[in-house]
Amino acid sequence: MRKLLPMIGSHSGGRSAMTCRFRCGDACFHEVPNTSTNEYVGDVIASALSRRSVMRAAAVVSVATAAGTATTLGTAMPAAAATEATTTTASTKPKGARGLRFTAVAPNTTDAVTVPDGYQQNVVIRWGEPILRGAPAFDPENQTAKAQAGQFGYNCDFLALLPLPGERCRKLLVANHEYTDEVLMFRGYDAANPTRDQVEVAWAAHGLSAVVVEEDRRTGKLTAVPRHHLNRRVTATTEFKLTGPAAGSDLLKTSADPTGTKVYGTLNNCAGGTTPWGTTLHGEENFNQYFANSSRATDKRYGIGTGATERKWERFDKRFDVAQEPNEVHRFGYIVELDPYDPTSTPRKHTAIGRFKHEGATVRLTHDGRPVVYSGDDERFDYFYKFVSSKRMKHGTSRAVREHNMSLLDEGTLYVAKLTGDSPAIEIDGTGKLPSDGEFDGSGEWIPLATATAKGAVSHVEGMTADEVFVFTRLAGDKVGATKMDRPEDVEPNPVTGKVYVALTNNSNRGKTGFAPADEANPRNLNKHGQVLELTERWNRPESTKFAWLLFLVAGDPNDPATYFAGFPKDSVSPISCPDNVAFDPYGNLWISTDGNQLGSHDGLFGVATRGERRGELKQFLTVPSGAETCGPIITDRRVLVAVQHPGEIDGATVENPKSTWPDGPGTYVRPAVVSVWRTDGCDIGV
Repeated sequence: MRKLLPMIGSHSGGRSAMTCRFRCGDACFHEVPNTSTNEYVGDVIASALSRRSVMRAAAVVSVATAAGTATTLGTAMPAAAATEATTTTASTKPKGARGLRFTAVAPNTTDAVTVPDGYQQNVVIRWGEPILRGAPAFDPENQTAKAQAGQFGYNCDFLALLPLPGERCRKLLVANHEYTDEVLMFRGYDAANPTRDQVEVAWAAHGLSAVVVEEDRRTGKLTAVPRHHLNRRVTATTEFKLTGPAAGSDLLKTSADPTGTKVYGTLNNCAGGTTPWGTTLHGEENFNQYFANSSRATDKRYGIGTGATERKWERFDKRFDVAQEPNEVHRFGYIVELDPYDPTSTPRKHTAIGRFKHEGATVRLTHDGRPVVYSGDDERFDYFYKFVSSKRMKHGTSRAVREHNMSLLDEGTLYVAKLTGDSPAIEIDGTGKLPSDGEFDGSGEWIPLATATAKGAVSHVEGMTADEVFVFTRLAGDKVGATKMDRPEDVEPNPVTGKVYVALTNNSNRGKTGFAPADEANPRNLNKHGQVLELTERWNRPESTKFAWLLFLVAGDPNDPATYFAGFPKDSVSPISCPDNVAFDPYGNLWISTDGNQLGSHDGLFGVATRGERRGELKQFLTVPSGAETCGPIITDRRVLVAVQHPGEIDGATVENPKSTWPDGPGTYVRPAVVSVWRTDGCDIGV
C-alpha cells in the first residue's frame, strides 16, 4: 500500500475551533441532537464498491505531484496587484471531460485564491463595500450598524447570478451572509462583554445582499455597481412574512407578533437556490446558536443550548432568550424566498418546506410545471427532504404572475428520505471492504410527513398535528423512521440528467461506542472525509415517491484504498475532503466546494464528470486562502464564481493578530469576498 498524502504546510487542515465556535455554535462538540432509535443508514446498508469499478480503479497513485502550476490571488502578490492576476496559457492542452479540460491545481496552503494555468481572477466585492445610496466607504475602525446596513455583509455563502434585462453587460448578484466573526471584525473584541454597538453591527452584517454587477465582455471580470436601484440589504432586523400552513399557528406567536405571521430577520443563511420564476431561495441553517436559556425537549432536538450564547445577543433583545420568548426560536430554520427584482418586497419564510437546519434549497420542475424542492438537514445523523408543490408555475412577469409564483411553495407535500441497502450488514467492517454483491447501491422511498392545501393542512405522522410537523420537522422524521445520514448538506438535481446529488460532509462519530457503524452509503468508521450520493427518482420524475441510489464518490486521498471516484482510475483524480456545496456546469459536470478539508491542505473547488467514460474524473479547479471555506459556486460557460468565506478564521486569530491578510495584503482587515475566475484567452471554461 502506498503512503497517504502527507500533511502540507503548517496548517493542519480541517475546521478550526474558531470556525466551530462562530459558525455553528460548536455543534460537533455538543450531544448529537438525534437520539431517536429509528434505523440508521449505517444499519441498512453494507459497504461495497462494484467489482467492475475496482478493476477500473486498480491504479492508486496520487495526482497531487502531477498537478500543474497555478496562479494565485492573495497576499503573496504586491498590494497593487491584489485584485487581479494574469497568467500564461498552459503549454499543453489539458485532457478531461468537456468542461473539465484544465490543469488541476495542486493541494496547497497558500494564503491566496489559486487557480489553474491560463486563468485570471478578480475580487468582485468584499465585506463592507457600500452598495446602497448614502452608505459610507468601509471604515472598520469606526463601523456602525447604519453603515453596515448599506454595505455588503459578512461571510458570504450561497451566490446567485441573475439576468438583468434591459441593462447590457450587467447582472444581478445575490449573496447569503451566513454569520459573523466578531473577533475578526472588531479591534479589542471582548467575547464575554460585547457592546450594543458591536451586536447591532453584527445584526446588520447578517442576512442577504443583492447588488448589480457589470461584466467586462472581453473577460470574465465582474465589478460591483454601487447605488443601483435594485441593490438591497436584508439583515437580522428586516421584516419577513411567515407563509404556508404553520403561519398564524400558536407555535409561532410571540409577544411582539400575536398574529404569528411577521418575524424580523433571517439568520445563518447557508446554501440556497434559484427558482425558474426568478426568485432566490436561502436556507436558514445553524439558527440554534443565537438562542439562549432553553429547557424544552423540542429545543434540545434542534441543538439549542441551556445557557448563554456565544454572541450574547440575548442581553440586548429578549427575543433571543427562549426563557422570555419561547416561540421566537420557532420562527427560524426555514427556507427564505426573496424577490431580488423588487427591492421593496417583503421576503417570505415558507413553513411548508419544514423547519430544520437547511443547508440549501434547489428546484426541479415536474412535467406539468410544479416545483420540487430538495433540502438537506446539516447535522450528524439527520435527514434529507423534498417538498412537492401542488400548484403549477405560471409564465410571465406581471405582478399577478409573480405573486402567484411566490405562493408555489406554500401548498404541497413534505417528504423525508428513507434508504434501504441491498447488502447484509454483517459484511461491513468499517474499512470500505467490498460486500459479496460488489455494489454500492440500494433503493429508497420518500415518506410523506404532511400535506398543505389552501383549505388547511393534514399530518401524515401519527401523534403529531400538521403544525407540529412543519415546526418540529426533525421529530416528524424521527417518528416515521427516516434514514439517519452523515451531515446531508447540499442536495441538487443535475439539470442535464435529472439525477440528484447529495453532499454528505463527514461524521467522525461514526463507529464510535454508542454510535452507528459504517454502512453501504457511508462505508468508513470515523468518517473524516465524507461522500456524495447519487439518487435517481423513479421514471426520472421528481414527484416520484420511490428512488434508486448509489455511492458516486467516497472522498479522501486517492492513495487510500477506502476512497472511490465512481470507478475512475485513482491515479488521475485530485484528493478531496469534506464535500459541502454542489453545482453543475452547462455540460452536466458536478462541481463540489469543500468545507473543513482533513488532508492538510486548504479547501477548494472541484469539478467531476458524471457521465461517459470519464465519469468520476475529479479535478481541483481552485483553492482558497488560509482558514477559508469555499462556498456558493456558480459555473457558467465563461465564468466561475465562488464565495471565499471566513478567511483567516484560525485559532488565536484576532484583528491585532491576523492569520490571513487576504485579499488586500498586510496592514488591512481580512475580508470575506466574492471572486470571479475566467480564461485568459476568453474561451469557455474547461473546453
